[in-house]
Amino acid sequence: MYHRKRRETGMRKKVAIAVAGSAIEWFDFFIYATASALVLNRLFFPDFSDSAGTLLSLSTFAVGFLVRPLGAALFGHFGDRYGRKPALVTAMTLMGVTTVAIGVLPTYASVGALAPVLLVLMRLIQGLALGGQWGGAVLIVTESAPANRRGFYGSFAQIGVPLALIASTVVFLILSAATSEQAFLSWGWRVPFLLSLLLVGIGIFTQSRLEGVDSEQDERPERMPLLELMRDHWKETLLAAGATLLNAAAYYLLAVYVLTYFANDLGFPKNRILTAVIISAAVSIFTIPAAALLSDRIGRRKTYFIGGIGLGLWVFPMFWLINTGQFVLAAIALIVAQIFFSFTYGPAPALFSEMFGQKVRYSGVSVGYQIGAVGGGAFAPLIATSLYDTFGSSNAIALYMTGIAAISLVAVRLISHPHVGKTEFRDSGEETSVDVTLENR
Repeated sequence: MYHRKRRETGMRKKVAIAVAGSAIEWFDFFIYATASALVLNRLFFPDFSDSAGTLLSLSTFAVGFLVRPLGAALFGHFGDRYGRKPALVTAMTLMGVTTVAIGVLPTYASVGALAPVLLVLMRLIQGLALGGQWGGAVLIVTESAPANRRGFYGSFAQIGVPLALIASTVVFLILSAATSEQAFLSWGWRVPFLLSLLLVGIGIFTQSRLEGVDSEQDERPERMPLLELMRDHWKETLLAAGATLLNAAAYYLLAVYVLTYFANDLGFPKNRILTAVIISAAVSIFTIPAAALLSDRIGRRKTYFIGGIGLGLWVFPMFWLINTGQFVLAAIALIVAQIFFSFTYGPAPALFSEMFGQKVRYSGVSVGYQIGAVGGGAFAPLIATSLYDTFGSSNAIALYMTGIAAISLVAVRLISHPHVGKTEFRDSGEETSVDVTLENR
């Protein structure tokens, strides 16, 4: 009884820290995304038209994705060789420091062309840090969870994403309401970035309270996990990337592109745009773990297919409802999209964790996920903006998303789990068999 209670307490602590770490890391990422859609075009690219400035601003957002696979490789190698916890703490610290630096950057009006150069540099470092964070947060919970609840517990690392989106959006909503347009452009936009310093302190403190995360890691100083991954597990890595394409494209369409679409193409007031995004993200806080729990019962692939097919079909009526210009209909459109998204996003940590052995799991999960994030998410807002400018119709964007969904569903169908049924996962230092069948996964 004592040992069971101790394991349950340890599991709750790991879940809480995974949520907190993920939320802090993604808060930093999303405040940049929100700022790039709302103000950075005027502050760092003022010599261009509104449309061109927005494209350039979103391009700096995309730049951060390009180095995420590099960050995944670097921190994944570090995490597999020396432990999950130090890799995760390092990634969080790097992200926080860089985000604060963005908050004090001079604008184009002060230093001219140097301003966007510095902005891109900070964005590159942000992407590097985020590339290493996700795998660490995911493995903290999936490697300790009971086999029949791995999907559910793993999903809590995902909940940090909507929590961060809500927090970043609320901060911008409050600032835009409390300050004049001139004050917001002058200093108000900097406040969310500077708040990251406090969040990083909280994150490092909570990580320091985490014990036993790396107790199952053997001392293997001569091993090269990344090379091992590239040599023996390249197929699994590419399939994980393919499965991630839809998650990345859908989320950045729902969280980033809709901001510019609402504001520039439909003329929605800023506060209504942000409110609609907050409501839809709040719903996903509950639907992500619910979908992951379903994956523990009916299988990862079946759950993913529900979400993938739903997203691929719903994206058309979603835009039709948004195009009515009615706030309630637009909010409903985003809520339904987030629900379908949850069915693909919730099971992802367990799905990917079960694809790789313990020796290369941090590298495999991180690299596969981040390659997919680049392919699906880095250019999704840019592609959507360009498609709308070219065809003048949201149907072109919907067709693009449907194509992405089809690619991801094929990748998920091809995924196998070579470590299912083996003692590859450990719970508090004890070997636990993964009692699931491949057909159900």
